[in-house]
Amino acid sequence: MPASSPPPPHPWRWIPSLYFAQGIPYVAAMTLSVVLYKNLDVSNTDIALYTSWLYLPWVIKPLWSPLVELYRTKRFWIVGLQFVLGIALALVAFLLPGPFFFQATLAVFWLIAFSSATHDIAADGFYLLALPPHQQAAFVGVRSTFYRLAMISGQGGLVWLAGLLHEKTGNVIHGWMWVFGLASAFFLAVAAYHAWSLPRPPADTAQPQPSHFAAGYLAVFAAFFRKKGILAGLAFLVLYRFAEAQLLKLVVPFLLDARHTGGLGLSTRQVGIFYGTIGVIALTLGGILGGLAIACFGLRRMLWPMAALLSAPNAVFVFLALGQPASASIVATALAVEQFGYGFGFTAYMLYMMLLAEGEHRTAHYAICTGFMALGMMLPGMAAGWLQEQLGYLNFFLWICLATIPTFAATAFITAKVDPAFGRKTST
Repeated sequence: MPASSPPPPHPWRWIPSLYFAQGIPYVAAMTLSVVLYKNLDVSNTDIALYTSWLYLPWVIKPLWSPLVELYRTKRFWIVGLQFVLGIALALVAFLLPGPFFFQATLAVFWLIAFSSATHDIAADGFYLLALPPHQQAAFVGVRSTFYRLAMISGQGGLVWLAGLLHEKTGNVIHGWMWVFGLASAFFLAVAAYHAWSLPRPPADTAQPQPSHFAAGYLAVFAAFFRKKGILAGLAFLVLYRFAEAQLLKLVVPFLLDARHTGGLGLSTRQVGIFYGTIGVIALTLGGILGGLAIACFGLRRMLWPMAALLSAPNAVFVFLALGQPASASIVATALAVEQFGYGFGFTAYMLYMMLLAEGEHRTAHYAICTGFMALGMMLPGMAAGWLQEQLGYLNFFLWICLATIPTFAATAFITAKVDPAFGRKTST
């Protein structure tokens, strides 16, 4: 009588570590790169332009997501990409002292961004295959929590550590080398851990390539673009965060720049605490309350209040640029207010993507939506640094307030098309 197979590992053994690991490379590409280059005196124009290009792998990831389905297992992709990310993070540390550090590390950040986007595809697909529906629902909050903890660890902890090491050693490059070396060691360790701990669900197999794969592949995309009201929907995905996409690239440079240049003159450690920790906590709370508001009132009723709360707090940067307050509590509170509003208003965006993806091919269509989401962040952010250097910080933040007009226009495009009941919790 054959021996029975051992039970699969409990989800608590691998879900927290998997989604914590999913967040770190995204933070490295999108946030740590900005702080690093600002510390190394790269211009705001170059920082905004070149780090905005790092969104591109998330823009186009729907184009290669079928490859993750067709070749090898998702478990193989997860573990393999985590080893790649560990090596790439070590390469950043190795290349920093070189004469062409900007070009060299930027190329590695491209590798990190591409690997991270592909890892997202594999991890989310593996989650669906490894858990039955009731556990998928039960652990969705765990996923989100550990992803947010990764953001706090990266934007907060690693930035704070880089600042501390800079202050202790007097050498900014050595501080960042230690930070990326630590991140590399973590990823190599987590890859080895997942090689042992991830379950091997029977459904996690390479899918045979259908004989008419190309036709089916194109049909999925064609079905998305044939959806009713798709042009208004795409306009919303691209324009809703038009102002925030520009602001995001200049917040850290503004906080770090000297006061005589219009910045706040904060230390890197302070940025890690105020923006990377307090700000992310406020962002998370805003998202939680936004979800509760939609569950209570429905997406349609909350669209305009959420657009307003996403946009209005941008004015805190006008206040900060005008007054340049020296009080740490004032700066931290202002950043928390802006991030809370962003988290609350962004909830409407996430729910609308779910609505737009409804129907056949829901998974693939949601992935397409995330591509347009990344495009909406990439394009406005590319010129933001150049614009700030032409206008100065105060006028740039005034422009950001004006740039919220497309947010309200995009909201107007879709409001009437949203089912009033969508998102609202109904009694059973």
